[in-house]
Amino acid sequence: MSQPLAERLRPRTLDDYIGQKHLVGEHAVLRRMIASGRIPSFIMWGPPGVGKTTLAKIIANKLETPFYTLSAISSGVKDVRDVIDRAKNNPLFQTVNSPILFIDEIHRFSKSQQDSLLNAVETGAVTLIGATTENPSFEVIRPLLSRCQVYVLKPLDNDDLLKLLYKAVQDDIILKEKTIDIRETGAILRFSGGDARKLLNIIELVVAAEKGNSVIEVTDRKVVDRLQENPAAYDKGGEMHYDIISAFIKSIRGSDPDAAIYWLARMVEGGEDPEFIARRLLISAAEDIGLANPNAMLLANACFDGLKKIGWPEGRILLAEATVYLACSPKSNSSYMAIESAIAIVRETGNLPVPLHLRNAPTQLMKDLGYHKNYKYAHSYEGNFIKQNHLPDELLNHRFWQGQHNPAEDKHIERMIQLWGERYK
Repeated sequence: MSQPLAERLRPRTLDDYIGQKHLVGEHAVLRRMIASGRIPSFIMWGPPGVGKTTLAKIIANKLETPFYTLSAISSGVKDVRDVIDRAKNNPLFQTVNSPILFIDEIHRFSKSQQDSLLNAVETGAVTLIGATTENPSFEVIRPLLSRCQVYVLKPLDNDDLLKLLYKAVQDDIILKEKTIDIRETGAILRFSGGDARKLLNIIELVVAAEKGNSVIEVTDRKVVDRLQENPAAYDKGGEMHYDIISAFIKSIRGSDPDAAIYWLARMVEGGEDPEFIARRLLISAAEDIGLANPNAMLLANACFDGLKKIGWPEGRILLAEATVYLACSPKSNSSYMAIESAIAIVRETGNLPVPLHLRNAPTQLMKDLGYHKNYKYAHSYEGNFIKQNHLPDELLNHRFWQGQHNPAEDKHIERMIQLWGERYK
């Protein structure tokens, strides 16, 4: 069986690579690193069909280093360790560059699977190149993320897609034997959605559907007709993946249930992973609604659990209920802003010591050193509260949480003023 067009046309060098000019264009960061002959471990984050796997292979070919591939969908901890052992035992291991371990869909690795990579990446046993369609901040463990640079790959723009389309027609070993007349490109660009693989699949489908040796005309109508006849011929699950989920979350944040339901329907019809949608609803409940309506997180979590129990297609009803509820809920990002503010201070001030009175004292030595001394047990006082410092001395009375004015948080603010006085005014 002939290889698919996308595989036949896979570029072998950076000069043939289309798109991602911010990374591989002249003087761009990845091109400079490749030219230097040394690359660190990194993760590529971007939607399907934008060249993540291709770029990893080009790097390996250019650096002439052993290249190992794992798919997070089908690989476990044992597979990871086996590959690392093979990389260490490779006779080329002592060359300038470590063997490259490319892990596709690294976001699907569990925490233990990601943990199994840490030592090899830290010691340079392998150079890790990961590829993910999910935000690494949420899906990759922090220790691994700290050892890898993250590069964002963008959907191909129309100029890049057109360049690829004409390259396929002119250069592919099979297509160039046919007479193909590209009359219109609007539909093929629209359905491609920035995905190179999808574009190539579409043109291959349209050409394959033509009979005889006559001129093959590519028109918008023909593209639409062929795709309707072959709904599985292209990856609907990836169409405008990031743009649509962004519009969905922003519609919920903007308290627009009609828009939110529309974008949900786009994802449902596009074949999006239902659990991906449910995860985003849970994040939105915490980030955008938060303390203004704590029940939002309970409902979003119930939606996630219920989806796993009843499956599809009925699960879409749970997603719709959660979507409308979250969109109609009052909004507050005070918890999100609080943790962001606290993280910023932690990064600025480092590991400030825990005040002695807040430390446990399980041994006599610790007691002698003043651990736990003068700690006031809140439940021993009226109203289960007593004023004392719970922050490092350098951050005494520092405010991280800034309550927002909505019925639920107004109650929290009022209570904090009653307890702490000026600190919360």
